[in-house]
Amino acid sequence: MTKENLIEIRKLNVLRSGNRVIESANLEVERGDYVGVVGPNGGGKTTLVLSLLGQIPIESGLIRLFGKDISDFNDWHRIAFVSQDAINFDVHFPMTVRELVGLGRVNRNNLGRRLRESDWEKVDEVLEFMRISDLSERRIGQLSGGQKQRMFVAKALVRDPELLLLDEPLSGVDAQTTETFYKVLSNLNLREGTTIMVVSHDLAAVFCRMNRVICVNRLVHTAKITPDLDSNDLLKKVYGEHFHFAFHRHSCQGEFKGV
Repeated sequence: MTKENLIEIRKLNVLRSGNRVIESANLEVERGDYVGVVGPNGGGKTTLVLSLLGQIPIESGLIRLFGKDISDFNDWHRIAFVSQDAINFDVHFPMTVRELVGLGRVNRNNLGRRLRESDWEKVDEVLEFMRISDLSERRIGQLSGGQKQRMFVAKALVRDPELLLLDEPLSGVDAQTTETFYKVLSNLNLREGTTIMVVSHDLAAVFCRMNRVICVNRLVHTAKITPDLDSNDLLKKVYGEHFHFAFHRHSCQGEFKGV
């Protein structure tokens, strides 16, 4: 059975500040994929994601979303995006976690009206899924970095997106929080079938938990993550010949039962 491509890129070239940041890129992301986007700083990872969202004009090439050329794509409610700057907000803003997540239910069809009971039920369901229901009445400025990230993912998820894009969601977060976060994302992918693309520097999380990797350093290399994949050979294409990647595999593909 042929899977549906939610993202398809062909011969993509993208310029930023007059420099070609993405060159001749080709890739596909299928429905149900859990994809890691990796590569050195400045290599073009964020540029690639922003191009997919139509936020950066492309020089040439093709981007298709859900089978439609990006120039004709209007179903943006099917895609949710959490930027790396999401947690940089005024910590004194008087809003609770539940109220902020509820903003994810606001769209052009209900703008100006109060959220319905069904909307708040969805909010509470997602807060529970993201393991932050106990924080629902806490002010957003009182959260830790990892809690803020889960809050913004919850805000994205209440829209019921088919595709979730995350750009370096865990910069500066401790190892235990990082592990918890990626376990929750694994649950989202396994239980709900949500297609996820996450820009990450955590190579162990990518190669242990995800099923596809996109390596970006101007040129783009992609691979399905399988037991026989030579990860070092792939990563040397973007990090350089000096690079050596080693980690201890462990059982991490199953569902996460608790924080």
